[in-house]
Amino acid sequence: MKGIFYIFLCVALVRCNSSQENVQQVIDQTILIAGGANYDNTEVEFEFRDREYGYKKQNGQFEFVRLFKDSAKVVHDIFTNQGFTREIDGIPVDVVDSMARKYSNSINSVIYFALLPNGLNDPAVNKTYLGKKEIKGKAYHKIMITFDQAGGGDDFEDVFIYWINTMDQKIDYLAYEFHVDGGGIRFREAYNERYVGDIRFVDHINYKPSSELSLESVDDAYIKGELEELSKIELKKIKVNKL
Repeated sequence: MKGIFYIFLCVALVRCNSSQENVQQVIDQTILIAGGANYDNTEVEFEFRDREYGYKKQNGQFEFVRLFKDSAKVVHDIFTNQGFTREIDGIPVDVVDSMARKYSNSINSVIYFALLPNGLNDPAVNKTYLGKKEIKGKAYHKIMITFDQAGGGDDFEDVFIYWINTMDQKIDYLAYEFHVDGGGIRFREAYNERYVGDIRFVDHINYKPSSELSLESVDDAYIKGELEELSKIELKKIKVNKL
């Protein structure tokens, strides 16, 4: 009996290792198709909900920027490897640590979604292959993303699932479970694909479940038309400059 158990264990380990190798290959190809090395040594600018955002990555250093008007004053937020700073009408202002984290997380979230799949190979990212799923007659790799606490940011407990088209290796759908502000699940459908400066950008239709369900079953709810449309996530005036 021990010999049979050992054989089954070896087979299970081989399958597990094979699936994890496969998921890494899928993510690598998805990043390559979407932009690959073009994400590095690059500056990206875009507008989202009447606010201007900027992304710059060069030699391992990053700079995320948000610019908007508040009561006729111009607010300039900057989030870098060194931390967060804010200027109002060009004058630096003090920001308490709790608000600095909140602003940094908000900026990081917008830029994270805008530049996906960039970042899915970061050291704190864990990838799990959930198999294949058919949506609207197309086959998808279904991949779960979790984060280590070390390097995973304040929202390291959030869980994401990406549906990557098996034919063109592009992310057509994504979902995530979050825990701030009462928590919840969101599902996004990509549309309006375009390439700017050899980087893929998409807009999203943002949905939420109309009843309680698990993150892994949200695709079934979408297929059945059981999700409620919340909003559209639209990126405007995109510019990409090589550094």
